[in-house]
Amino acid sequence: MKKLLYLLSLAILGCSLPVQLNRESSTATPVPVQSPTPTQTPLAPPELGTKQNPLILALAPSAHPSVEVIAAGDVIAAFLEKRTGYKVVTNIPADQSGLVEALDRGNAHAASLSPFAYLLARENDSVTVVLASTREGQMFYGAQFIANRESNFLSYYDAARDENSAEAAEALEQFQDKKPCWTDSTSPSGYVVPLGLLNQAKVTTRSAAFLEGQPSVVRAVYAENICDFGATFIDARLSASLEVNYPDVAERVIVIWRVPAVIPYENIAISNLVPLEMRRVIQRAFIDLMLTPEGQAAIQTVYGMDEIQIAEDAMYADFALYVKESGLNLADLIK
Repeated sequence: MKKLLYLLSLAILGCSLPVQLNRESSTATPVPVQSPTPTQTPLAPPELGTKQNPLILALAPSAHPSVEVIAAGDVIAAFLEKRTGYKVVTNIPADQSGLVEALDRGNAHAASLSPFAYLLARENDSVTVVLASTREGQMFYGAQFIANRESNFLSYYDAARDENSAEAAEALEQFQDKKPCWTDSTSPSGYVVPLGLLNQAKVTTRSAAFLEGQPSVVRAVYAENICDFGATFIDARLSASLEVNYPDVAERVIVIWRVPAVIPYENIAISNLVPLEMRRVIQRAFIDLMLTPEGQAAIQTVYGMDEIQIAEDAMYADFALYVKESGLNLADLIK
């Protein structure tokens, strides 16, 4: 009997204790499961040239644009719209710096750029030139180094053949430690490009005089006691005001060396954010616009262009090189 009770007690303990132990060791800690977060596909921006995302035509920079410029801009925009099928709106940046920034940020898609503004925008890879302003059929113009005939500088320009007789380095080395007269600090022909050529030839000059105007440089060289040499566009000596007051100016002021025609006039450039095919369509529309009297008048009023030609970026290589050699900051050369 005692033996039976003992066996029963062991059986009861054997049934109760393992149950408690098994419950503690076999229960798994629940792992929270995150529900998938629903994602939204971002909406693609409206197609460029539509009413929701129009092409932006920048008019000539001005803090106070005239009524005539605004009206002419509307004529250009309306023609481009009709000819291309794209929605076109206009804006007027306050200055050239603002225009370059707008093109870089996509706040302008087509504009006219000055030579230095174009180089700055091209450095940012934000534009491609499509058209250029011409004068007397030429897209580029040259410059010249001048000096007084009595200054004992040697001329390396053959007027009869209209060509230089030596390379720039040989012709310009005689200006070492001499004093130049420049027109102003942003003049391509009267300062920036000639300075680039002097730097390229490793010619160091004395402190320059800035005279605010090409005829003023010719007069200073004529006088002989203001500076040793100067630089102007071709041919500032033949200015009507100079010939009246200085009839012998072309004899007394001689050309030492002429810079080839590498300096551009203003151009029309299109943002690189505009697809290539759209750029071609806009380029064609501008050409067609200039074939109409109303279009010519509007382009002249807004951009000061009388004639345009198709242009490519490669055409500006020499100009870009001389500006770079000048060591001047492009941002300081635009207004």
